[in-house]
Amino acid sequence: METNKIKQALDKIFERHRIVFWYDAKKELRKEFEALDLADIVKIELNNNEFGVKYCILREQPKQKFLLYHEGAQPQDIDNWMLDVQLAYGELRTDQASIWLSELELGMEFISLVHDHSFFFTNIKRRETLRTNLRPEDTMGIIRMKMLAVCTGSYPIIEHVLENLLSELSEDKNEKINIIKQCGLEEFLWKNLKQHYGYESSSPGIKDFVIELFKSCYAMATEGKVNLTTDALVFLKRWKDSRQYSGSFEKLSDKCAKILKIEENLTQMDYRKLIDLDYFKLIDNKILNELVKNVTEQTVSASDCSTFIRQRHQSHWYSEFENLYEAVEYASLFIHSLGEANFSIESMADGVEKYSKFWYKIDQLYRKFIYHVRQSGQRSLMEKLILRIENLYSNNYLLKVNDNWQQIIDNSKEWDASPVTLQKYFFNKWVRPFPENKKKIFIVISDALRYEIGEELMTLIRKEDRYEAELFPALTMLPSFTQLGMAALLPNKELSLAEDDTGTVFVDGQNSRGKENRIKILKKSANATAVIADDLMDMNKEESRALIRDHDVVYVYHNRIDSIGDKRDSEERTFEAAEETLHELIKIIKKLTGANANNIIVTADHGFIYQNNELDESDFSTVEPTGEQILYKDRRFVLGKGLLENNGLMKFNSKDLIPLSPPLTKGDGGIQKKYIDLVGNIEIQIPKSINRLRLKGSGSRYVHGGASLQEIVIPVIQINKKRQSDISTVNVDILRGVSSLITSGQLSVSFYQKQPVSDKIQPRSLRAGIYNQNGELISDSHDLSFDLASENAREREVQVQFILTKKADEANGQEVTLRLEEQEEGTSHYREYGSVKYTMRKSFTSDFDF
Repeated sequence: METNKIKQALDKIFERHRIVFWYDAKKELRKEFEALDLADIVKIELNNNEFGVKYCILREQPKQKFLLYHEGAQPQDIDNWMLDVQLAYGELRTDQASIWLSELELGMEFISLVHDHSFFFTNIKRRETLRTNLRPEDTMGIIRMKMLAVCTGSYPIIEHVLENLLSELSEDKNEKINIIKQCGLEEFLWKNLKQHYGYESSSPGIKDFVIELFKSCYAMATEGKVNLTTDALVFLKRWKDSRQYSGSFEKLSDKCAKILKIEENLTQMDYRKLIDLDYFKLIDNKILNELVKNVTEQTVSASDCSTFIRQRHQSHWYSEFENLYEAVEYASLFIHSLGEANFSIESMADGVEKYSKFWYKIDQLYRKFIYHVRQSGQRSLMEKLILRIENLYSNNYLLKVNDNWQQIIDNSKEWDASPVTLQKYFFNKWVRPFPENKKKIFIVISDALRYEIGEELMTLIRKEDRYEAELFPALTMLPSFTQLGMAALLPNKELSLAEDDTGTVFVDGQNSRGKENRIKILKKSANATAVIADDLMDMNKEESRALIRDHDVVYVYHNRIDSIGDKRDSEERTFEAAEETLHELIKIIKKLTGANANNIIVTADHGFIYQNNELDESDFSTVEPTGEQILYKDRRFVLGKGLLENNGLMKFNSKDLIPLSPPLTKGDGGIQKKYIDLVGNIEIQIPKSINRLRLKGSGSRYVHGGASLQEIVIPVIQINKKRQSDISTVNVDILRGVSSLITSGQLSVSFYQKQPVSDKIQPRSLRAGIYNQNGELISDSHDLSFDLASENAREREVQVQFILTKKADEANGQEVTLRLEEQEEGTSHYREYGSVKYTMRKSFTSDFDF
């Protein structure tokens, strides 16, 4: 041995003892003894001088430290004159095992530990890591567990050791388990797996264990054969929910699913019994397949479907399947809403009112369904449901409601749905009062933001803290296209169409095309300006505040939906553009309020029709517009002069009262007339209901310009920023029930969400578990989301089943705590939200829960 190692060992022993004996059994360390230079320590060699040495060290120098060296083995006890002194003081052992024990500051009672696991101690890094984690009170078993932790790079807890071994297994590696085998710790590992989880095998191994783990935990929920304890289920849940190790769980779950033939087993299972299980990704596949089939065939109610999907929110795999679950739920709600709807219309006002209160939701649900299907990328799985929804949307809703609406238009003399405001009067009603009352107002106009998207925007805004929003419907001009809609939103007395092929609209004789022309028109009525949304978002804080400070009225022009939908190559992304629009508008609103804007209005120039499937021939008008002069043609309207009457087309004249169609019979007293509040000599024709005109090089699924409810009902959203917070979070109570005793290995508890979730009352996420008096978790842990919106109090109860671990047995007869905890925002720390006390009163029969 090196002299410095002997010196280090001696220094540690002398910290505890005044006298240290050193027997050089192999007679090979005399030089090291002679070379030692120990401050304040007297070196003496024992060589038939024991009696004199004994007198010296005990009587003459009772406070001096001595190193007593003997070249040779320790004498037999009966011949050892120094035995009593040796037993009272320390001893330097120079065999390897003793040196290691000395390094670790462990007594000779642990010598068998070193002999049994000598390979572990040959590595200085392992020894040093172990040394830093040892405590004076450690037992042999605790030290072995710490050795396992060193081998696996984990904490000295069996769960952590196991998670590290499983992580290695998922990568098809075996370095850590091989080190455990080399260190002789394998038997100790299997003993712990048996003690904690009931694992036994004739050929134990980590792969064998993980297969049994998935097999038994799945069997616990499906009435199969269970070979492990409930602690194994608690471990599995902990493992899959771990941020650090969830990846290894997923890989091994997939591998074990194949080994255990889970797919074959699931074919025989009722998916309703699997709603709470998430051990295999195949379970989500099974549930989704069945839900898609049931929704398509209408064999599951919308409420049950929503309940099942809400329960799946807690699934480990939910984020991977989120778009599919969302699509299925929206499809179910769509079918339900369509089945509840009555599309009778009494007048224009009645039609707009019913659309803005009820029917818009069907468009919204259809949009959300198509969006999530596209995001999922799983069209094959959804094929039959897509076909079902498309057929219902096109034939049972879109065509039906607009055919009924068309009859109302045909029998109306004016383009009027009072009390709903006509778009032409937008500025006078919603904008002008603000500057007149010395207040500032900001108008965000999002091209093609149809009413149902506006309603969702309002809901999103109301969920923001200190924001209030109110939604009103407005009626667009005809035809419902961008140039006319944008012009109608400006201050105006007269609107007229250019008598050329540009589609330009004049406001009181002023060209309204483009931002600069619109600024000129605005400035005639107010201290106003206009800005493009992208330019606004690029402004720094000072620039945006200056914009607001220097103007009383600011128009912000945003264009996402129309720029995507109005192109043949991108129209299929219309609903993605709608989602992007919602996020962008929230950012624009926050940008404005951040620059001290308090009053904001969001509206649109027009809406649109969008059908995701390719159109049938029946969706196109069978006639082509003809006449003296066709100036401008789009898919939903034509501008011209001398246009010929046609039964498939509505005809309007932008000048005063104009003929709509020829008399139905010869003697009916004249020609029916219709008024649309434009001036000029331009004639307009619009296909009836939802029919399109054929237009070369143009898309056909996204259209606007016509008179359908989806095109002509637009949102007007009034937004105010408050000074004080108006957002709260739901409160949750623990409903303990009549008994405060826990008498089995499971505990069922109900939690009550006291308020329904709404715009201003937000969900709350909590973690629940049962803890002993030392604050140790003795059950599985549940992450709970309280996001129920039902007004029915009974429907806001959430029942949770807790599974107690083996550690709970140690608390038998003691008080334990069911604790709800809430995570501190932006941290990994939790604080207690609420708790109730229970008393453990388990009997031996509680071991037979499964």
